[in-house]
Amino acid sequence: MANYFISVKDMPSSEQPRERLREHGSQALSDAELLAILLRVGVQGMNVIQLAQMLLRDHGGWRGLQQIAFADLCKIHGMGEAKAAHVKAAIEIGRRLLLAAPEERLQITSPADVAGLLQLEMSHLDKEHLRTVILNTKNHVLKIETVTIGSLNSAGVRIAEVFREPIKLNAAAIIVVHNHPSGDPTPSPDDILLTRQLIQAGQLLDIDVLDHLVIGQARWVSMRERKLGWG
Repeated sequence: MANYFISVKDMPSSEQPRERLREHGSQALSDAELLAILLRVGVQGMNVIQLAQMLLRDHGGWRGLQQIAFADLCKIHGMGEAKAAHVKAAIEIGRRLLLAAPEERLQITSPADVAGLLQLEMSHLDKEHLRTVILNTKNHVLKIETVTIGSLNSAGVRIAEVFREPIKLNAAAIIVVHNHPSGDPTPSPDDILLTRQLIQAGQLLDIDVLDHLVIGQARWVSMRERKLGWG
């Protein structure tokens, strides 16, 4: 059976994303409709809304599109440099807007908040990434910093690098997060040793290390909850 295809311009005007935005406001649009406005046109056999749905589904939503490299985004069928640039620019505007409004920054109140922020993207990484979630005195997120990429062990992570950005931002606390590409989030002895070293360094710098999360496939571990590294 041939694919059933309706272009956006053939839809009733009340169902077209731009018309819906004009009539009802941007908050009424789905993620796919918002992305479709950025993409403008689809490809043969796939209208722009279907293209947007495919991108969001196959790449982990907005966070996945934020993380995918520009060159890789350009290579996706139906994209190209112009569309990829529009998507990357829009996501970066959103990120900067969030950082420009401190009162609206995400507040971290539990390990689950951190997992919800990073698990979707980090669980699919094929190398170990060590990141810091940098917090102010009210546990609002100031920045998420990638410290190192590659195999992690107590000798391979420079403690000074972990705290460089938190010191620059005058942070009150950090939460350390790294992934296990194997999918098993069980902390290793090196993970525990690194955590102890970070806690000790944080005490000297007056920056609390609130937790260390290990991200696996569909699971994560809070090392503080398990008292691994914390006495």
